[in-house]
Amino acid sequence: MKLSAEQIQSNWEVFLNNIKEHISGNRGDQLYKFYQRYEDRIILMPAAHKKEYHSAFPGGYVHHVNRVVDAALQLLPIWENLGCDMSTFTKEELVFSAINHDLGKMGDKDNEAYIPQTDQWRKDKLGEDYMFNKKVPFCSVPDRSLFLLQQHDIQVTFNEMLSIKTHDGLYDEANKKYLFAYMPEQKPRTSLPFILHQADLMAARLEFEMEWLPKFSQNNLETQKKVTTLSNNKKSSTKNRALNTVKSEGLKNMLDNL
Repeated sequence: MKLSAEQIQSNWEVFLNNIKEHISGNRGDQLYKFYQRYEDRIILMPAAHKKEYHSAFPGGYVHHVNRVVDAALQLLPIWENLGCDMSTFTKEELVFSAINHDLGKMGDKDNEAYIPQTDQWRKDKLGEDYMFNKKVPFCSVPDRSLFLLQQHDIQVTFNEMLSIKTHDGLYDEANKKYLFAYMPEQKPRTSLPFILHQADLMAARLEFEMEWLPKFSQNNLETQKKVTTLSNNKKSSTKNRALNTVKSEGLKNMLDNL
């Protein structure tokens, strides 16, 4: 997927407008100034380094974040109608968490996390259009998101901290201690982390569908088979070498038939 310059600019305007509309007071002003400061970097950032992941193209980061904000706002009344205790978090906390959940992907103050891939083989064979910048020390995306916010004196509530930290849900092993608890007193005391995770999961899934489902047409699948199928001679020799390592004649015959 590719975005035009007009789409990238339009997405950025939506991004900034979400801050102006939903984040109040001095904190809203600080957050707005923060993103303006790093506009040249963030507006063109991908959401991932590899094509198989969601929105791994210029402008993909803002594209993804806007979709997470939109999904979160649409999910909010559904949770409320089903009985969610809305007194445990605010709408501002939800939007703030959605806007900043992947902020750590920008890197640090001086260096961007994703830089253009220089290895042509990895671009062609692995779909890695970007690579990780070695100048940026390792840190998980949620932890770096929270660090960047505090580094720039942007206050974060406990609810927001917990939601940003656990937005990947149980896909991240580190979140088990927060989300996989049996004791009632150890469970999150707000549904905010779950709403954010659901919004992020929904946005990423639909971005995958838009990017990849059209490529899974029958014609494309047949083309892929032609590209990846070994020649008959090579396939036969490879198969024979593999079968010769099997000692059991019965197993060898069964594998040969396969």
